[in-house]
Amino acid sequence: MTQILKEGGRTIIKTGERIDTMNAMQFEQDIQPALVDGGIELEMDCSDLKYMASTGLRVIQKTMRTVMLQKGQFKMTNVSPEIYKVLAMTGFTKFVKIEKKAE
Repeated sequence: MTQILKEGGRTIIKTGERIDTMNAMQFEQDIQPALVDGGIELEMDCSDLKYMASTGLRVIQKTMRTVMLQKGQFKMTNVSPEIYKVLAMTGFTKFVKIEKKAE
């Protein structure tokens, strides 16, 4: 389940365990208010994320692009080694700020 939190001037999107074909559209709808409502400094907290399909990657790419068009900052935090591997294989680590989960 997606949660949106405000801390100071930044917005934190806390993902659920999966972003896949079944829920990517719902995830995108869930985070839209954060993008419209001043999501200039957006952090996607992936501490619960265990699986992400290509549809999830598209949502992240679209989200990042929206934030960048607003001249904002986007980063992913608490990314597990498994999810990081997917992000690295697909080239996301070259253009998205990613902080790995502390072990």
